Amino acid sequence: MAKLYFRYGAMNCGKTSALLQAIHNYEDRGMEVLLLKPIIDTKGGNKVVSRIGLEREVDHLIKEDEDLEKLLKKQKREISCIFVDEAQFLKRKQVDELLKITIEKEIPVICYGLRTDFNTNGFEGSIRLLELAHTIEEMKTICKCGKKATFNVRMVNGKYTFSGNQVAIDGEGKITYESLCPSCYMKEKKKELKRKN
Repeated sequence: MAKLYFRYGAMNCGKTSALLQAIHNYEDRGMEVLLLKPIIDTKGGNKVVSRIGLEREVDHLIKEDEDLEKLLKKQKREISCIFVDEAQFLKRKQVDELLKITIEKEIPVICYGLRTDFNTNGFEGSIRLLELAHTIEEMKTICKCGKKATFNVRMVNGKYTFSGNQVAIDGEGKITYESLCPSCYMKEKKKELKRKN
């Protein structure tokens, strides 16, 4: 039985590198894959880009209102697996469509993404994946203190910030992100609140 997978983790845990390795494994066995990412993720343009320098052009950039079942029907090749990078940016309906593809078309779908934003709020796509995925796997990375990092904090000009829109792409403008454990995240948030008051 094909499954819908959600592999999530904080920034810098190797999600995109793992995705590219999994694609290599399929293609090394002569299988066709479909690599997708939401168009809202402008990092790398039409490529998925890992922090260690690996990259690959996507087969399709998913539009906000795009029907993924229709997209699959347009493929002129037999797809063995669908991969989605930055799956947190999917719409709820699109996650439902991916589940339907795994069940009705017997095609595994492997989604990689963040669980929460820089304010620890869930993304629409991640929330639905946590509700529906057959298999949920956490990918781990470490905090600056050495503990397991589970949160992402946004930095603007190298300074932590806890305000702003939910979506701000890493590397655009002066925006970067850092993975922190819950303790370090709360410490930095308290410091920021004190500074503002």
